[in-house]
Amino acid sequence: MLVKPKVLLWWSSGKDSAWALHLLQQQGEVEVVALATTFNENTNRVAMHDVFLDLVQSQAKAAGLPLWLIRLPWPCTNMEYEKRMQSVIVRARSEGIRTFAYGDLHLQDIRDYREELFERTDSTLLFPIWGTSTETLELAQTMIRAGLRAILTCIDTKQLPREFIGREFDYSLLSDLPVGIDPCGENGEFHTFCYNGPMFSVPIDVRQGDTVTRDEFVYCDLLPTQTDTHLSRYV
Repeated sequence: MLVKPKVLLWWSSGKDSAWALHLLQQQGEVEVVALATTFNENTNRVAMHDVFLDLVQSQAKAAGLPLWLIRLPWPCTNMEYEKRMQSVIVRARSEGIRTFAYGDLHLQDIRDYREELFERTDSTLLFPIWGTSTETLELAQTMIRAGLRAILTCIDTKQLPREFIGREFDYSLLSDLPVGIDPCGENGEFHTFCYNGPMFSVPIDVRQGDTVTRDEFVYCDLLPTQTDTHLSRYV
């Protein structure tokens, strides 16, 4: 009997990592055994996406996978980041995991950095949704057509008008994006939270909270719909 390689998937809470999970599961050549998320230990939020850990844990539960939480200080130097990543690699190896997957799309410098990070670890890296910048519109349409649902939680206002914050990642959004904006936001134009799709057994119920501006970024809080707990924002 062929034993499938165990995979740890780096999980951002957004549409790309969610779609990467779906493809890996559909292809059936590996076994995704856990998700790994880095987060700001001062705010308990995923960096850039600015999503509370409670919601990320709900995603992992809906995906039926354990979630590895990797605390990062803020600010975090590259040296400290790489140190903490190495500790994750050591843990993974102790659990028989030597394959790691990312939801990167087409930024070569990002891929090069990841490959350099793992270069001397005897690990295999997978990039299941890797392609070119000309393919992201088709990819976005494929995600939506398959039932993936996501909300824009962060916008870089130097690239995209703030009015797009909180919008659904749908066909209407794709039609409204200004010329030059990557349909998947791969250049950092926007970040998302995936709340439903074929990778989840149930949708994650969320409601929109406050919208906050920090520097050139605009963030939309997402909160669980079935709770009265006050989740405070770190500014």
